[in-house]
Amino acid sequence: MIGALALSGCIPATPRPEAPPSVPRQVHRPAPPAPRPVTGADWRDWPLTPGDWRYQRTAQGSVAVFGTVDATRLSLRCDPRLRQIHLDRPASAAGTVTIRTSSTTRNLTARAVATGAEMLLPAADPLLDAMAFSRGRFTMEQTGQVPLVIPAYAEIGRVIEDCRG
Repeated sequence: MIGALALSGCIPATPRPEAPPSVPRQVHRPAPPAPRPVTGADWRDWPLTPGDWRYQRTAQGSVAVFGTVDATRLSLRCDPRLRQIHLDRPASAAGTVTIRTSSTTRNLTARAVATGAEMLLPAADPLLDAMAFSRGRFTMEQTGQVPLVIPAYAEIGRVIEDCRG
């Protein structure tokens, strides 16, 4: 019996199969959410456009940007020298833009810029106050574009006040 055990120790071990070459794992990130289509007759019931506001003060003035990490939907930028607010909507075109707030509705003319469309307003324009103090949201609508339903957060008012001095 001891001899059999001794001989069994002399048998070479079965070779292990080689592991397949490692393949790098691909990480799939979900695409940023697109603005949802608007439904319903009353704009105050439309779902908010995905995103959040960010505020920044720079040497050239202050800016508030609304959007996701991957996509800016709207920005308000103060030009303190001219006391103007630039409303920029990236990936948009020149034309008429309708802004609706809980207290007013106004059409603005957007001009084409390298990044999309831009509207200029004097810092004292009452439409800016209407946007800042709208009841929870305001909209920006333009033919051929998905309407933006933007929350009326404090960042809007900060840029306006910075520009008014």
